[in-house]
Amino acid sequence: MSESTSFHMTPDEFRTFGYAVIDWIADYQQRVESLPVMSQVQPGDIRAMLPAHPPAHGEAFADILADIDRVILPGVTHWQSPNFFAYFPANASGPAILGDLLSSGLGVQGMLWLTSPACTEVETHMLDWLVEMLALPEKFMSTSTGGGVIQDSASSATLTALLAARERATNFTVNRSGGTGKLVAYATSQTHSSLEKAMMIAGLGRQNLRLIDVDATFAMRPDALADQIARDRADGLTPIFVCATVGTTSSNAIDPLPAIGEICQRERLWLHVDAAMAGTAALCPEFRWIHAGLEHADSYCFNPHKWMFTNFDCDAFFVADRKALIDTLSILPEYLRNEATKTGAVIDYRDWQIPLGRRFRALKLWFVIRHYGVEGLQFHVRQHVQMAQQFAEWVRASDDFELAAPVPLNLVCFRHKGGDAINQQIMDRINRSGDLFFTHTRLDGKLTLRMSIGQTHTQMEHVQRAWTRIQEETRKLVQGQAARIQN
Repeated sequence: MSESTSFHMTPDEFRTFGYAVIDWIADYQQRVESLPVMSQVQPGDIRAMLPAHPPAHGEAFADILADIDRVILPGVTHWQSPNFFAYFPANASGPAILGDLLSSGLGVQGMLWLTSPACTEVETHMLDWLVEMLALPEKFMSTSTGGGVIQDSASSATLTALLAARERATNFTVNRSGGTGKLVAYATSQTHSSLEKAMMIAGLGRQNLRLIDVDATFAMRPDALADQIARDRADGLTPIFVCATVGTTSSNAIDPLPAIGEICQRERLWLHVDAAMAGTAALCPEFRWIHAGLEHADSYCFNPHKWMFTNFDCDAFFVADRKALIDTLSILPEYLRNEATKTGAVIDYRDWQIPLGRRFRALKLWFVIRHYGVEGLQFHVRQHVQMAQQFAEWVRASDDFELAAPVPLNLVCFRHKGGDAINQQIMDRINRSGDLFFTHTRLDGKLTLRMSIGQTHTQMEHVQRAWTRIQEETRKLVQGQAARIQN
């Protein structure tokens, strides 16, 4: 502990301990592949290793750092392992970690332009860079009628878009007098569950979220959407919002944006496009077809913290009309009034999000883009897609497994032909082993295994090893079943 009477860590101590933490992180990145991917602890194990009461006196930093290995690591599921194939990736990288460290070191609160102009202007510029990098519609540029902002996650982006849609549809009356109970939103059963939560938070009610039928590829059916809107209008309800998805969580399905967009324009509905994971693919020109029809969207988001090596949290959220968003969320108490805001020449991002406060998240995005360059980011996206396509080929060639959905990008949905029980057993046995980690969904009512390939350091050798392990466990299960039958 410091001998300083202030109890603060001195700059020299910070330098020493900071080097130690950086060394620990670098060592962790080198050895993470050797650690069990999914945490092997039982509920309560981690808390049992923590003292019952807080320390009355400060402890040596070396002891604190030692407890990372003793207490924390056993309870970590290693999202940064190249053998992590679960959910969607939550990638980190060296430049992103260093950018986040610098953000923490600066410790700014970027609620207003005034509170740190660099925090606002770098963010505005990074979001404009992303419009160019992904070839998004020009209306999402800050130099047009819209602009971009970093949200913590796609869940917050969806909620923010829903609130703006609610106010635009009601001439901003709900903010003043409350909801009507007659506002309706639309999505599919494949849409992320955050929209259902957003309906609750926005006061619109879960019962006013209409789940539209999907086609054989698990994408929204535009004809079913149009029919449901017509029925709701006939019942005296007010349709206001459609959430279309580019790359659903369960199957990577891509909703048909051109047809959905035309319906939204005709019906004057807010169209929000959620491309949380898949949007990063548009860095590569050959994958930009996923955004066909995006010109119809009122808002759009994707997560650099999923597949663009920018550690959590970092969602890029864009609107075509920033005035609608600001008018929905802006409140200006006296203690936030200032000359820069009064001029209207600056962006105050507090008006673009739910909370007031915000971190300097754009720094890590700036570091990542500058370190990798567009070319480097494209290289890794293409590599991950190629790996997934190869895995899909192995499934197609197998007598025991089948694909459960198309494989447009880097998610492979597959299952053993023997039914739900054996698929559950395969997944459970492999995940418990710690060799790799993957998760499941249900498609057409059947338990389906998901192989999500996009972790920063995953190489073909890891994908090959995963397929080998899946086959090994399958053989053991089949042989075990045969032995039980014989006995």
